[in-house]
Amino acid sequence: MGSMDRRHGREVFGADPARYHGARPGYPDWVWALLAERCGLAAGCRVFEVGAGTGIGTQELLARGAAVTAIEPDVRLADYLEARLPSSRLEVLRRPFEHAVLPAGAFDLGCAFTSFHWLDQDEGLAAAAAALRPGGAWAMVWNVYGDPERADAFHDATLEIMRTPEESPSAGLAGRVPFALDVEVRRTDLRAAGFVDVDVGRESWTLELDPAGVRALYATYSPVARLEPEARARLLDGVADVAEREFGGRVERNMVTIAYTARVPQEPRPSSDR
Repeated sequence: MGSMDRRHGREVFGADPARYHGARPGYPDWVWALLAERCGLAAGCRVFEVGAGTGIGTQELLARGAAVTAIEPDVRLADYLEARLPSSRLEVLRRPFEHAVLPAGAFDLGCAFTSFHWLDQDEGLAAAAAALRPGGAWAMVWNVYGDPERADAFHDATLEIMRTPEESPSAGLAGRVPFALDVEVRRTDLRAAGFVDVDVGRESWTLELDPAGVRALYATYSPVARLEPEARARLLDGVADVAEREFGGRVERNMVTIAYTARVPQEPRPSSDR
């Protein structure tokens, strides 16, 4: 199994934005409380969002009164987001984050919701830091579909069905936990980019699905979406059939929501003597 090219994340999710939006769960309430407490999310806050997709996170930012610049490279998703969330406080940029050319130091908060694994970390974090004002906050949040710390009967029952030629960058480095849960590496990346006051919040929870919900959710996984139509249909038929026959039409998926928050320094770091 090979790792998927990160560039595929800019095009793989947009075939059916409404179906994608309906299948993906939102983020727990504690995430928004954390962003308010640690990152200053409030009315009037100037926010940029990386990889906004259909706006699952965007809608919560807008609901709290933020002015949001949403960056989404897939035009189909960007169009859906803009139509779904009409607001004078929303600007949608249809381009990759690396090409967005955000004004330097213009934002109070930058966010990425289950998207930042699709970017080169050094380049992406440097661009995020450059767009934030001194003392501005940065948050990376993921919903992780699977919890290495808990037994997962449905995952085990569908392991062979779910073998695909490619693996998402969200799987992380070989021999380690998934990308979002690799706290040591994520902390190191943030600090190397100049962020300070790095903190991590995490919560395990359970997502309940019927066979139709399993089919809908699994269709949004990038390695599945990348399959040829016939192979994708066979895989989705297979996981839905296991949900019905072996789990009585009720599947519990172990989930983890993890949030990294950090800040750029209030003052530039002093240059080292040479």
